[in-house]
Amino acid sequence: MEPIIQIENLSFSYPDGRQALADINVQIGRGEKVAVVGPNGAGKSTLFLHLNGILRGEGRVRVAGLEVSARTMRTVRAQVGLVFQDPDDQLFSPTVFEDVAFGPLHLSYPPDKVRDRVARALAAVGMVGHEEQMPHHLSLGERKRIALATVLAMDPAILVLDEPSSGLDPRARRSLIGLLRQLPQTMLVASHDMRLVWDLCPRTIILDGGRLVADGPTATLLRDETLMNRHGLEVP
Repeated sequence: MEPIIQIENLSFSYPDGRQALADINVQIGRGEKVAVVGPNGAGKSTLFLHLNGILRGEGRVRVAGLEVSARTMRTVRAQVGLVFQDPDDQLFSPTVFEDVAFGPLHLSYPPDKVRDRVARALAAVGMVGHEEQMPHHLSLGERKRIALATVLAMDPAILVLDEPSSGLDPRARRSLIGLLRQLPQTMLVASHDMRLVWDLCPRTIILDGGRLVADGPTATLLRDETLMNRHGLEVP
């Protein structure tokens, strides 16, 4: 499988001296759906923020064939769509249409192209017909879909999702998993919801203390009760 993400010998320490990542080596193939799990403070968010250059550590990170650097930052960031745990961190406009259109408008696309991108993004998340609604009037599950649409409107090759099922009731959670399964993008998912990991991601990476401690088939790792307990994770 062609790698779309290549991370080699990546280490990172915060200014207070705390080491957040230590010698991470991993490749993600184009189209893969991969869970990144571990206890709080394991380094998941720090790792994700290296994919679009928000953080820069020692080592090498390549995204879509480009080494992440000051020179490539704009192109790389167009390839990586971050979807936050709380959709309200991404939704700030008076209407759904304006939220989803914000990114394409920022790139100075003509109006017809903006409308086309909004329509395709809303169709992908099953929210056509909600264009004129106010986001804060929607349910949490619907707001999560709109937040995802704001990223899809930028047509990224990679989706990075932080706790996508957090706060959802069982029906909304199942609906979201079904939606994410159908999306063609390469996907990295940070989650403590091991059932979601099992249902969505064929491959799982376990981080603990900034180190990559396991990388393999989800069905194998999540059945290993000793491994899961050692790293503060629940067997689904």
